Amino acid sequence: MPDNDAFARLPLAPANRAPAAPLIPWPHGKRGAMFLSADVDAESAWTSKDPARYEELVTMSFGGFEARVGVPKMLELFDQLEMKATFFITGWSVEAHPATCEAILKAGHEIGHHGFHHIMPMPGHPSLTEEVDRGLETLKRRLGVVPVGYRAPYGESCEELRVLLKERGLKYSSSWRDDVRPYRHVLADGTPGLVELPVTMTYDDWLYGLTNRYSPRPLFPREHVLSIWKDELEETADWGGLITTVLHPQVSGRPMRLKLLREFLTWVRDRGDIWTATGAEITAHFEAHEPKA
Repeated sequence: MPDNDAFARLPLAPANRAPAAPLIPWPHGKRGAMFLSADVDAESAWTSKDPARYEELVTMSFGGFEARVGVPKMLELFDQLEMKATFFITGWSVEAHPATCEAILKAGHEIGHHGFHHIMPMPGHPSLTEEVDRGLETLKRRLGVVPVGYRAPYGESCEELRVLLKERGLKYSSSWRDDVRPYRHVLADGTPGLVELPVTMTYDDWLYGLTNRYSPRPLFPREHVLSIWKDELEETADWGGLITTVLHPQVSGRPMRLKLLREFLTWVRDRGDIWTATGAEITAHFEAHEPKA
């Protein structure tokens, strides 16, 4: 039976109380923008909900593919296309695969924060602060990076997390799915929070390209995904909006999926009307226009 007391306590207000996202112009007269980003979870994608899975070596190999093949192939592709991306990396992945993460940094890509063990940041979770702080410490110690961007594991957030990220000096988040343009969070106490670069749900490659014993779903053929991605970008550009990718090297770093990504990104580049940038660049651009907006 429903908990009537819980319903009675439910606020009669939007969960996100930020005002509507401003319509800001993109650089060089571009019609739309693309935040090219990827999540490097490696094995932590599989152990975050059950650490015992670490002993399931074939399951671990899905995540291990990132360091062995996926990340190097994606770095090679971005270099060929002369595109810079943002890689949100879990602290565990940095500790377990330091050479892979150092290669991302050496290639000139932005490094973002993605937790430590890839644990979903739920309200009141006892490890919420540790996940943020340990991830920050690892990025600083191992890579010399103080990240400005954060993507929540499993794309979840809560008020505790929003306040913590602001206190720790982060500039932007890319986790929410409620707009097609950047906006500024408003915290529960009415003060400004981070800039949000909303995720575009249809560009999460995990939805189309990974099937295994723990997430049984059919693989989507290349033509279907290309159709979805192209239609989404064309309409979003007509709105003057932003698309945000959530690529995973253990998905898009596999042969057929890399072929798909190459075709899509080449198409985006050749259009000439899309500004492709890192999260830090998009956030700086937003903040420069925010006072006028």
